[in-house]
Amino acid sequence: MRSGMLKTLVSATTSLAAAGGVLLLTISAVPVAAQTSDLVSKAALRVCADPANLPMSDRSGWGFENKIAELLAEKLGLPLEYTWFPMATGFIRKTLQANACDVVIGYAQGDELVLNTNHYYTSAYVLIVGSAGPLSGVTTLADPLLKDKRIGIIAGTPPATHMARNGLLPKAKAYHLMVDRRYENPADEMLADLKSGAIDAAVLWGPIGAPLVKASHPELKVTPLLSEPMPPRLFYRITMGVRQGEKVWERKLNSLIRRNQPAINAILTEAGVPLVNDMGTGLLELPN
Repeated sequence: MRSGMLKTLVSATTSLAAAGGVLLLTISAVPVAAQTSDLVSKAALRVCADPANLPMSDRSGWGFENKIAELLAEKLGLPLEYTWFPMATGFIRKTLQANACDVVIGYAQGDELVLNTNHYYTSAYVLIVGSAGPLSGVTTLADPLLKDKRIGIIAGTPPATHMARNGLLPKAKAYHLMVDRRYENPADEMLADLKSGAIDAAVLWGPIGAPLVKASHPELKVTPLLSEPMPPRLFYRITMGVRQGEKVWERKLNSLIRRNQPAINAILTEAGVPLVNDMGTGLLELPN
């Protein structure tokens, strides 16, 4: 799974304190929201994105977040421009907070570094196993069939807590969390290990693992982990992220999301992203 998203899902980060002072009090005739919204480009849809983060985003435009950005740009009647930076430590500071771009297309709800729009999809971590193997019917990390199995896990992510609770960590194989995907690809490495037999099962963030399986690994089966009875939760609502205080821009994006939700769902479904309901209790039922 992509590293910036993983870190966002693991824990909330600390927000930046708003600057204040006597001068601000004396010249505050213009609301803060209006001032900050002036930073949003009116000449282009400026997107902050990782250049090597398939199946989500990349420079070629093949990622599903690229396609969602194209949809938004079309509806806004604006050209699409990117600021590329690895989705790792410093991503928001070097892109959105530096005013180099105006929106991150995919960002987990609740992170204080950004102002979140309404969520436009909900997804979950998934278990990936051989479709014809002895683990093909497993739906929970508490299943006894996983005992003594070697399971791939991205280090420090929420499913690791469930694996520890069920005694699965001693034989687990950990893959790096914070990486520059231009040089290291933990999800691809994990799936390659699963295919070779180096591990027996893989646990990945669904919007990463499931599209990779759909594109290149038809011999594997993907099962969303929706049956874990104990915390932490393994499903997350995904929003778009904008700068703190940019309420006008947030509301505009919320309107775009609402009016174009069926088209967004179609992009996600085509990519193979597992869509679950808002409570994480089952797959999302989409109208035909």
